[in-house]
Amino acid sequence: MKRKGTQAFVEVLKREGVDILFGYPGGYAIDLFDELYKQKDIEVILPRHEQGLIHAADGYARATGKVGVCLVTSGPGATNLVTGIATAQYDSVPLVCFTGQVSKHLIGNDAFQEVDIVGITRSICKYAVTVRDRKDLTRIIKEAFYIARTGKPGVVLVDIPKDIQLEMGEDDFDAAVSIRGYKPNTSVHLGQIKKAMEMLEKAKRPVFLIGGGVRLSKAEKELTKLINTVRVPVITTIMGKGSISTDHEFYVGNIGLHGSYASNMAISECDLLFSIGTRFNDRITGRISGFAPKAKIIHIDIEAASISRNIKVDVPIVSDAKLAIEAMQERAKDCYQNSWMDQIKGWEREHKIAPQNPNGLSPDKIIHEISEFYSNGIVVTDVGQHQMWTTQYLRMNPTMKLLTSGGLGTMGFGLPAAIGAKLGAPEKEVVCISGDGGMQMNIQEMATAVTCELPIVFCIFNNSYLGMVREVQHLYYDRRYSSTCLRCTRSCKKNCFDKNKECPPYSPDFIKLAESYGALGIRVMEEKDIKSAFEKALNNKKTPTIIEFTIETEELVLPIIPGGKALNEMILEC
Repeated sequence: MKRKGTQAFVEVLKREGVDILFGYPGGYAIDLFDELYKQKDIEVILPRHEQGLIHAADGYARATGKVGVCLVTSGPGATNLVTGIATAQYDSVPLVCFTGQVSKHLIGNDAFQEVDIVGITRSICKYAVTVRDRKDLTRIIKEAFYIARTGKPGVVLVDIPKDIQLEMGEDDFDAAVSIRGYKPNTSVHLGQIKKAMEMLEKAKRPVFLIGGGVRLSKAEKELTKLINTVRVPVITTIMGKGSISTDHEFYVGNIGLHGSYASNMAISECDLLFSIGTRFNDRITGRISGFAPKAKIIHIDIEAASISRNIKVDVPIVSDAKLAIEAMQERAKDCYQNSWMDQIKGWEREHKIAPQNPNGLSPDKIIHEISEFYSNGIVVTDVGQHQMWTTQYLRMNPTMKLLTSGGLGTMGFGLPAAIGAKLGAPEKEVVCISGDGGMQMNIQEMATAVTCELPIVFCIFNNSYLGMVREVQHLYYDRRYSSTCLRCTRSCKKNCFDKNKECPPYSPDFIKLAESYGALGIRVMEEKDIKSAFEKALNNKKTPTIIEFTIETEELVLPIIPGGKALNEMILEC
């Protein structure tokens, strides 16, 4: 039976289990949208900008574990996906992005809204391809989903010219996917596991370092079981937070740039570092020569290229995290070291993470209430100081999810990602924590949240600055706040150090802005009003709620590791 390319496109999506597609129409994708209009199995969500669209697909994928799907037109529609593609790829999120394209005979002729989107994105995604022949359409789409979700998950872009969309052809929807040269690892080397576990038994100061790969493989229960057996301290990266309950007796905290004192010191003093599912990026390691200098290092990762790329390891194990942890459990023994745990607990007591200004409306108090209200929910963050405070103070259990842009650090991620998360997991309460800067980067997606009738709670930590950049300026640039004050106007006197200064009013008024979209707006200026604000928000079941928290302007995220320094060279107070 012959069918149009658009019909084949929709049929493959259905067979791949797609229930939600995030799309923005245009001339070279209009026929695909027309075919989607004729069916009822796939809901099409219309965001207000293509960047918001792909972040929403990203949030959907992170919340559900399924492949996120988006569809845009050619030219600017396609290029508006670029930041979102890199964001998802760096965090190993499975997405399939479809872009319309000019007809094949126009490619290379600078046609209207023609761009080489495959060339543009090839370096920031797992695979990118233009469909050149109608007979390959079904096969390529099926391969796209397979590549996106297998091995180390990632982003696949499929560019479909308009004439391919309209051409008739025959399709084999049942053909098995077989890609020469792409064979994801589905096993674990038991000899290496045995060697690693023997080293763990002999270690006097062992530490587990857990990254996002554990959450991606859904190995939280297996990890907890393993730690209960071996009784070894556990440290997480930002992406790995939540892999084990933050209340677990062997959980220490986060590692890295804003990690806890105890975590960073434990890494610096350990004699065995057992790492699972992390790629050792610079935000984790600090100065490479000072990273775990006394330790033998075991590294489990699903991607062979990630092992020994940044940190040379002693025992490499290429495996999915869950498979490896299950194999480890079979050989696990009690490895508890009393003096080592006492030392770590001493570091924790000596240098507990706490705000500079504990009085009044401080970030830790807001996040404490979020931990209480959303103990079984999904917490989404944007990027900035609020993101770091969240990773420091949020109490998590394995039933919670923390969605954040860890690899690329993309401002504007939070709001649309929360929309995707709520659409993917409507039974879960979803809260988004953002700064006043990041919130405005994709604020137009509030209209999407309203039209989709999503009762998401958006928390804005408003300190009137681009806080993370301002913190760097505070610490290393003698408080020269260049282009970071969001109150500054052309006529502003810029008398930032005058205690009697009168700053211009903040723009926008987030409460009026919320109301203009049809959402509920709440402003909190005192600690006593935090809890009641969340209660009001959770009782608002038909629309989103924006809660604006006016926090201290110059609050810092501490500890912090200065550039070029090792993990044990933290700034603890300022």
